[in-house]
Amino acid sequence: MKKLESSRLSRMGSAIFSEVAEWKREVAARGMDVIDLGIGSPDRPPSPAVMRALEEAVRDPSMYGYPSSEGSLAFRETVARWYKHRFGIGLDPEQEIVTLMGSQDGLAHLAMAITNPGDAALVPDPGYPIYAASLVLAGVEPVLMPLRSENGFLPVLADIPEETARRAKFMLLNYPSNPLSAVATPEFFRAAVDFARKHELLIVHDLAYSEMAFDGFRPPSILEIEGAKEVAVEFHSLSKSFNMAGCRIAFMVGRPDVVRSLRILKSNIDYGVFNAVQRAGIAAMEEDMAPGSVPVAGLYERRRDVLIEGLRRAGWTIPKPKATMFVWARIPAGWTSRQISREMLFSSGVVVIPGDAFGSEGEGYVRIALVQEEARLQEAAERIGAFLAAARQLR
Repeated sequence: MKKLESSRLSRMGSAIFSEVAEWKREVAARGMDVIDLGIGSPDRPPSPAVMRALEEAVRDPSMYGYPSSEGSLAFRETVARWYKHRFGIGLDPEQEIVTLMGSQDGLAHLAMAITNPGDAALVPDPGYPIYAASLVLAGVEPVLMPLRSENGFLPVLADIPEETARRAKFMLLNYPSNPLSAVATPEFFRAAVDFARKHELLIVHDLAYSEMAFDGFRPPSILEIEGAKEVAVEFHSLSKSFNMAGCRIAFMVGRPDVVRSLRILKSNIDYGVFNAVQRAGIAAMEEDMAPGSVPVAGLYERRRDVLIEGLRRAGWTIPKPKATMFVWARIPAGWTSRQISREMLFSSGVVVIPGDAFGSEGEGYVRIALVQEEARLQEAAERIGAFLAAARQLR
């Protein structure tokens, strides 16, 4: 039989994720209690109002026809009102918004909609794995932008060669960042918009974690910058903001011709998000805009503080992130990212993701997800502390 496996598969994603999953299965099979701080999936359900809206919608017989690939007008109009409420940005629901089956859906398909094979794109290193995988699918050359701690994990735009910037069709940004938990200021976004205008490239901004910020920080949208809609699109997901990860609903907003291109591509791939899920998404945004709403950020801020303080007491000092559901932790000297992740899991039962799963610049770090209750995070910190103490005695 002929081998039926595309060569693309070997260039997509990171084998490290599969490797960590196998480690976890092996440890669980031994009977060890596993505290999984690996996958970035919310551990809480949506609010009762969102679940009621979904329950009512699935009982509505009119929900079961094919939805439209661009999303219902009602959902897009609610997105426009939410963006105005949250960021002060006006959006045209007809031309500047497309509904998605999770932001990964849009991120995976956008390059195919706006580039040709052989084009180039600027992508962050470290970065969310779908960024690079989408370029493999589209036959686009990735040009890596190193994100390093000395630069606040922001790309140094001045270091990008003129020729490279001219060749690139788009530049991917993600702030607040997965996996880095880094944030960006309006001043950085202003410089990025100027850079994009100068080099005639598109900015693709992944804003999935805008509602998970701490200590009074409110992450901005790049579209708040004057003229940004001429050079930028932005993704947002209801997965993290409203605990709707399993519902698979998100949207992309911004530059109308790019929105149109993604709509056209998706109209040839799927028939859109189940209308009942769109109803639930509307309920989530309506609830968030209501007076007295309680954002999800407070939960993760408390969890962050418990974990960071517990690790500090264990002798592992990590700066407090300003946003996201992750801690990006520089590992103690003498380890590789994969080595410490594996040994920590087999010794303590705590799952973290090696930093190099997100790119070569991630070596020397691990990503820790705040996806357990505070008591479990405290226990995880204590277990990690015992592991590190034992390791220090052996070295």
